[in-house]
Amino acid sequence: MLQPQNKQTDAFISTGIAGLDSILAGGLTKDRLYLLEGDPGTGKTTMALQFLMEGARHGEKVLYITLAENEVELRAVAQSHGFSLEGITVHEIIPAEGVLDPDEQYTVFHPSEVELGETNRAILTQIDRLNPSRVVLDSLSELQLLAASPLRYRRHVLALKQYFAKRACTALFLDDKTAVGGDQQVRSIAHGVISLQQIESGYGAERRVLRVLKYRGIDYRRGPHDYVIVPGGVMAYPRIVASESRELVRRQQVASGLAALDALLGGGIEEGSSTLISGPPGTGKSSLAAQFVKAVTDRRQKAAMFVFEESFNTLLNRADGIGMDLRAPLESGLLEVNEIDPAELSPGQFSHAVCKAADEGAKVIVIDSLNGYMNAMPESRFLTIHLREVLTYLGQRGVVTLLVGVQQGVIGPLGSNLDVSYLADNVLMLRYYEAGGAVHKALSVFKKRGSQHETTLRAFAITNKGIEVGAVLKDFRGILTGVPVKVSRDEEQVEHE
Repeated sequence: MLQPQNKQTDAFISTGIAGLDSILAGGLTKDRLYLLEGDPGTGKTTMALQFLMEGARHGEKVLYITLAENEVELRAVAQSHGFSLEGITVHEIIPAEGVLDPDEQYTVFHPSEVELGETNRAILTQIDRLNPSRVVLDSLSELQLLAASPLRYRRHVLALKQYFAKRACTALFLDDKTAVGGDQQVRSIAHGVISLQQIESGYGAERRVLRVLKYRGIDYRRGPHDYVIVPGGVMAYPRIVASESRELVRRQQVASGLAALDALLGGGIEEGSSTLISGPPGTGKSSLAAQFVKAVTDRRQKAAMFVFEESFNTLLNRADGIGMDLRAPLESGLLEVNEIDPAELSPGQFSHAVCKAADEGAKVIVIDSLNGYMNAMPESRFLTIHLREVLTYLGQRGVVTLLVGVQQGVIGPLGSNLDVSYLADNVLMLRYYEAGGAVHKALSVFKKRGSQHETTLRAFAITNKGIEVGAVLKDFRGILTGVPVKVSRDEEQVEHE
């Protein structure tokens, strides 16, 4: 018995991929025709299997019709991901070996006139027999080639759309785009269109991007979204839109655990703020960020560190060397350390991991460093926009975000390929300077939006007992140049006056 097509636009079914459901604002509207397009290797078959598995999990009748891959190949794909195809009916409609025999070739009729009808009959017979609620047709390229003409192809797809609609069936058509000129035909017919793209990288893994090109009547999340194919299936990472969850909350200060540093900062760093710790290599930027991690974990609060350049083992050993125990909070679960490989991780994956740490209660999040973060972006011109969304998201959840930025040079004028100081709420600057035949370090607060702070330059040192923030460097002028000049008492008195 035929069922009428669902007339509601708010009756959704899951795609089996949580991130994709979020992008689609809830999932797929029931009983409609959808197009999933992408070049070979973009993950269409895997996504289609997850779509059917989700239906089978809810006791629905589901059908996979394949016009290209045979059932053995399909089950091999499922096995590689650990999928169980229990409850999924697989029906293959593939030309028999007889087409290779010259005596079996058509002479009076064009192959499309015969094979399209036979293929269509086989599809309808299987659907009538099973009466499924979800169907995957893989792939449209075969139908397009059999149709031979754009008009016949379009009319055939329209007829299939009406056929599925009358049976209250949600259909997902796959298109590998190997045929010429057919994608626009089906795009105009389909209720929704999801496009998969694989972007080659000059080094490391390729980046996979998902876009929803069309979804009638639904305010879906627009723009590019990263996705990956991992053992276990496809995972999609919706693009962060921080404005969707803005809130007004009074923020407290988070102390560093060092009285002199907190005095320099005017009491500490405000919750929900971002802080850029900048300076040349070796000045102690990472150690300064780790000090805040240690302080919050000592107070039994959570923290997370995302490390690009430094290995996990090196981080722990370096912390041990300065008397900063990060192993205890790591073992207790208060600290999460993520070692990031920019060549293998997409920007969407990284943002998802950072935001997940915040959602799980991290009070302090460290990104070390921005230079590694920049290298993870295929196109660095979008970095500041991407980073702004992440910082806004973290800020709305009261997270203290510490960004480590490495400047080029050691002493004298310093440069950087990346300037995000205008995005950060606070900027801490570490510098080397030469005095008395030795190289020293200085720390200053160049910017702080949340509260008043000292404008002085203070001595900074890292010892085997931890970080030391010393006295104000009153006896020098020109420390920021790297080669300061000793100031006499008379000059010092004139300056104060």
